[in-house]
Amino acid sequence: MKKETAIFAGGCFWCMVKPFDTQPGIISVISGYTGGHVANPTYEQVCTGTTGHTEAVKITYDADIFSYKQLVEIYWQVADPTDATGQFQDRGDSYRPVIYYANEEQKEIAESEKKTLAESGQFDEPIVTQILPAKEFYVAEDYHQDFYKKNPERFEMEEKGGRGSFIEKHRK
Repeated sequence: MKKETAIFAGGCFWCMVKPFDTQPGIISVISGYTGGHVANPTYEQVCTGTTGHTEAVKITYDADIFSYKQLVEIYWQVADPTDATGQFQDRGDSYRPVIYYANEEQKEIAESEKKTLAESGQFDEPIVTQILPAKEFYVAEDYHQDFYKKNPERFEMEEKGGRGSFIEKHRK
């Protein structure tokens, strides 16, 4: 097994788990916070927009089964790459779209895929998703983990805020 990690921010982390969790070769998808300047932030602190963190998911996967490129391709289908100020009904800095890379190979793949997406004509607006080096990842409180499994009704309500229809439109 070739165990690797990927970190993506694309709005509410509740809605970012299921699209990855259901793929082959995925070992775990953890909700958390990254990209900020406060150590061990709480959900309440991140929600203030003053910590610099994004809500993100840390995906541990078997790269022999599922590639980083495939993860990035899924990311483009579940997070709106044209919205720098949030995602769907979730607004604010902590919901901005970011691909956090762990090494140069991930950076090159993310940048190449972003360029391909921009040139595809799939979106009328510019692709504004940031590609940044990974920082410390802080695991979110337990009630945020596996939200789609623990709270299916609330998860479905969140999906109806725009992400569900976005995914339907952009699924390959």
